Amino acid sequence: MIRSLFNGIRLVKPNNTNINGITRPITSYMNSINSNIPILKNHNNNLSSFNQVRHSSLNQIQKYKHYDPIKPNVTKSPDLDNNPFKKGVVLRIMILKPKKPNSALRKCARVRLTNGNVISALIPGEGHNLQEHHVVLVRGGRVQDVPGVKYHLVRGAFDLVGVANRASSRSKYGAKKPKQ
Repeated sequence: MIRSLFNGIRLVKPNNTNINGITRPITSYMNSINSNIPILKNHNNNLSSFNQVRHSSLNQIQKYKHYDPIKPNVTKSPDLDNNPFKKGVVLRIMILKPKKPNSALRKCARVRLTNGNVISALIPGEGHNLQEHHVVLVRGGRVQDVPGVKYHLVRGAFDLVGVANRASSRSKYGAKKPKQ
């Protein structure tokens, strides 16, 4: 209803300054409307002057709600102490089952890191030579379908050999280039 009343009308900034640049007081509301705010017809039907610009309220500014707070960067592999890799010793080898929609036998290892933390890590690839007391290199990266496993072992480092007969993605599995 109100938009239909103001359709095609545009408001212009009031001229309430003197020649000297001093603002003069407005004595009457009706006088200020009649003399200072001319109403012009606009044939473009432009309602951009009626769009609202939302600002933060005083309460929001007081409580810092006018911007997103800077969140601390929480690591997804906390036991590595902000290192890309950690060395560790295998405590035992486990075979875990994944969560509901998936079905497999994931080979994992319980590893004691050099900082004393004990973690569970996945052994990637097919087949492995790991036994208890082997030294391994651990990197971050969780296993999406095995709960509680947030680390991977690096193939081809220390006592964990690379995957045999691997043709593609060899760098991820520590496999040498096959001889022609």
